[in-house]
Amino acid sequence: MFKLMAGAAVALVGVALVAQASSQPADSSASASEAEAKEAFVYVHLKTTKGDIFLELNTEKAPISVENFVEYTTDKAYDGTIFHRVMPGFMIQGGGFEPDMTQRKTRKGIENEWKNGLKHEKYSVAMARQGRRPNSATTQWFINVGDNLFLSDPRDGAGYAVFGKVVKGTEVVDAIEKVETKVLGAHKNLPVEPVLIKTVVVLTEEQVEEHGLVSDD
Repeated sequence: MFKLMAGAAVALVGVALVAQASSQPADSSASASEAEAKEAFVYVHLKTTKGDIFLELNTEKAPISVENFVEYTTDKAYDGTIFHRVMPGFMIQGGGFEPDMTQRKTRKGIENEWKNGLKHEKYSVAMARQGRRPNSATTQWFINVGDNLFLSDPRDGAGYAVFGKVVKGTEVVDAIEKVETKVLGAHKNLPVEPVLIKTVVVLTEEQVEEHGLVSDD
């Protein structure tokens, strides 16, 4: 059994941080090490028109990015948005626009955590930002659909910060990657048929276990 652990980056209702249960023996170093590893993650459920995607966000390696994502999620800022940039073999990007291309309001950009050691591997999740403005990331994020290790390089003074990965629903990511796209103004890779992000929810401990996202052995 596990219990929820509240931290500065996740002091929000419903955040599922997996922590060591009080019933565990205090002298069990193996169990303690396992618990410490598990409590570093927040799990998120994206319900889209293509299916469900589950993310594991790393609060230890990317606390600022995860807190930012969780805050926008709690504010329902992602509900009803779309994947507005789909580039096969590269990435799928969302979190910023509604189906009619109205841009969602954002807060101030966050500190870029690109030096956290997390890699731009296939199915990793990273913050999108403006070029030549390293600390400009707000609501938008992308899922790598290939190994894009070069995105960790400081091309304009900094790389792009990875803050999590897809742990379930990779087939949905693959399906989104394959949709037909079009050019609409400044948007060069916009899906012809909108791929809607219906809701984004931070999972509770019970929901994490229900979806089999964390093993308790």
